[in-house]
Amino acid sequence: MSVRNLQFLFAPESIALIGASQRPGSVGQVLMKNLLGQKFAGPVLPVNPNEAMIASLTAYKDVASLPVTPDLAVICTPPATVPGLIDALGQRGVKAAIVITAGFAELGAEGHALQQQLLQAARPHLLRIIGPNCVGILVPGVNLNASFAPVNALCGKLAFVTQSGAVLTSVLDWAASRTIGFSHMVSLGGMADVDFGDMLDYLASDSDVSAVLLYVESITHARKFMSAARACARIKPVIVIKAGRHAEGAKAASSHTGALAGSDDVYEAAFRRAGMLRVTLLDELFEAVETLAAGIRPSGERLAILTNGGGIGVLATDELIDDGGVLASLSGATLARLNKTLPVTWSHGNPVDIIGDAPGARYAEATRALLEDKNVDALLVLNCPTAIANSSEAAQAVLDNMRDTRKPVLTSWLGGASTGPARALFRAAGVPSYDTPTQAVRAFGHMLRYRRNQDLLMQTPAGGGEALHSSDSAEVREIIDRALHEQREWLSEAEAKFVLAAYGVPVVETRVAKNPGQAGEIAGAFGGLVALKIMSRDITHKSDAGGVALGLEGADMVRATAQAMLARLERTHPQARIDGFSVQPMISGKGAAELIIGVNTDATFGPVILFGEGGVSVEITADKAIGLPPLNGILARELIDRTRIVRRLRGYRNVPPADMDEIIRVLISVSHLATDFAEVAELDINPLIASAEGVMALDARIRVIPAAGEPADRLVISPYPAQLARMITTNSGAQYNLRPIRPEDEPALIAMVDALDPEDARLRFLSIMRHMSHQLAARLTQIDYDREMAFVALDENGISGVVRLAADPDGGKADFAVLVQSRLKGTGLGFALMREIIDYAKMRGIGELTGDILTENRTMRAMAHKFGFVTLTNNTEPGQVRVSLDLRGNGL
Repeated sequence: MSVRNLQFLFAPESIALIGASQRPGSVGQVLMKNLLGQKFAGPVLPVNPNEAMIASLTAYKDVASLPVTPDLAVICTPPATVPGLIDALGQRGVKAAIVITAGFAELGAEGHALQQQLLQAARPHLLRIIGPNCVGILVPGVNLNASFAPVNALCGKLAFVTQSGAVLTSVLDWAASRTIGFSHMVSLGGMADVDFGDMLDYLASDSDVSAVLLYVESITHARKFMSAARACARIKPVIVIKAGRHAEGAKAASSHTGALAGSDDVYEAAFRRAGMLRVTLLDELFEAVETLAAGIRPSGERLAILTNGGGIGVLATDELIDDGGVLASLSGATLARLNKTLPVTWSHGNPVDIIGDAPGARYAEATRALLEDKNVDALLVLNCPTAIANSSEAAQAVLDNMRDTRKPVLTSWLGGASTGPARALFRAAGVPSYDTPTQAVRAFGHMLRYRRNQDLLMQTPAGGGEALHSSDSAEVREIIDRALHEQREWLSEAEAKFVLAAYGVPVVETRVAKNPGQAGEIAGAFGGLVALKIMSRDITHKSDAGGVALGLEGADMVRATAQAMLARLERTHPQARIDGFSVQPMISGKGAAELIIGVNTDATFGPVILFGEGGVSVEITADKAIGLPPLNGILARELIDRTRIVRRLRGYRNVPPADMDEIIRVLISVSHLATDFAEVAELDINPLIASAEGVMALDARIRVIPAAGEPADRLVISPYPAQLARMITTNSGAQYNLRPIRPEDEPALIAMVDALDPEDARLRFLSIMRHMSHQLAARLTQIDYDREMAFVALDENGISGVVRLAADPDGGKADFAVLVQSRLKGTGLGFALMREIIDYAKMRGIGELTGDILTENRTMRAMAHKFGFVTLTNNTEPGQVRVSLDLRGNGL
């Protein structure tokens, strides 16, 4: 349901507390005290059938007795009473409730049934619920404390949303001692209704929220969460802690990919792809907020460290390397420059130790030199207090010499009271400052990961489909359907390799033998060394069962090995059905690396792609990275770069680099396969041999299950909808290529807008626009196709027109906008684009299409009138009209 009626939760004008009490220490008494103690401006109405007065206020016996309909109800009565109360509140017209009461789904089947009754009671009335089993919410900006937290929250611009009530009260207490304020503190509890996706959608549009902090135990409605998270993360930092990073006793998996793709790895991949920053400690949440709030973004990963103490410089370096960071290699020119200005005893390298007696002037010279070095992407400045030099003077020198740089500068002035004035200088200038070098280096890591994740957020790859010829697609479909009809979960090795080959993955030639004799004949035909593998639908890991033999030569050796293999398996796996053998030539390449590429289906986030080091010890080395499909080249490369084996793939000693383009192509092909066929539940290519000569899949396994819906339905990130591209013809007969907008359209969109007549630009953007900024163009071209759509009309000159809609998170309404080149006004292109977006909105089930038009824009108003738009009377902006088209039952 998303954001509908959430305003009654977070900005109510009246509140009823059901279960209010005068008994000291009871939840009802603490809630009443907090509601009144925060000086909430509206009426607070206690409900208790056994009391006449509570906290000097009239108490009401039931919901029906309330003198007014409250915006918000807070419930702390026994669980069995809650569904009836929700129904009564809904009948009364209440639109929001916080259920503090525990005893629902967290208790098992009986509690889950009670929770369903609660939801069924709320649904007909569109009554939104936070909880059950929660601490409540705090919104200091409207003096709302509807919680039983022990202290109030200070007012600020951070929103904190958590499933855990204990974490909320702990953070509240911790933050109060550090004067950290909040715009919202929300305990979601059991998330029967309002969940993280709803909260992200709501907080994204709140201008009083500068950053969103999440404490996550689990995610519900993953696709909604990803859309909401991506939308919010485009606007403001979203920082998340995920509990349960180590899943002890995880269930046994039937594939290497399934064993390696743990739940926490998938959550990490989702957070990364959504543009959020994940941290592991609660105090890191607030460190990261301070860092990201400074608005500085490093262009690279090379850090220079400037210090007046060698020891703390070494500590900072150790922390940087442990965190996977890169210590900058200073240029010869910078070293020469520092040699001229620093004492001869300086460190002559990075970290730059300018000695303990360093005055402000020495800090100034070193700061300037390091920031001007092209080998340096960011600077960390450290200071230890000494009796010889003034810490505040050093701080001011750093500030004075970083004014003209765009490179990030982080600081850590160690010590206590003596360094307080220096830290105050940095705070006043908006320069991040940290208590310890470890915190500062960790903050630099936050910057890097946030920048990388924001880059991933902007990627919108296509799905599959176009990677496959129709004939191959039919054969792949036939193979999958045949396996399902035969009630086989696992494709045979030959079938799996055919499927991969259909998607352009190079596979080693593999022949099937029904018996040891045929296996020997095939080996003789191949010549040279061969690999022999058992074929059995009942043996998942062939190597573990002794069903693989490598480096065999000649028909006799292969025949004898096959016979011995059968005899051994008859003893160890007597129930296994043996379908024969596969024989393939041994493939070797100088310095070739063994890789694994796979697919697994996560219960929450659907299909995931795995890349890492392969081979028989794949689960022991556990060198892997997880990503969400669909992938493109950038996302595939990022996946590779997160593994340890990438260093080997780049080449070493006399071994040339592996063909990285071919590895990326296989990753994209596997991504397409996962997005094209919903039946593909698991896939292993292990090993994929990679060398300078290319790649080759030596073994492959694919598990299929009946599809639960369309392939795109199981993806949590909507792929680029290439299937919507087509030709359109205007009423004047002109033809254009119409397709959904892509991120790479940004330069063409800027060029189109910059070429507009200034008056046309003003009419479209409702204000004067002489140039479209990169930030705006990026926002308009990098869209979430789950909630937005923009079609571009293309001719030989580039973009001729654009039409777009942006739906609200509920999908019930959408705003539209249309723009054509000035030279094409009056040619019918704008009319054709409007027709396309209306048809698309109807196809998506959007009920109402609205738009804002300048009152003087008579041409646009006339076109809207032709399509059946009506002018609304409740326009909010002077000089504008809002038009609306009801698409429910509209015959256009």
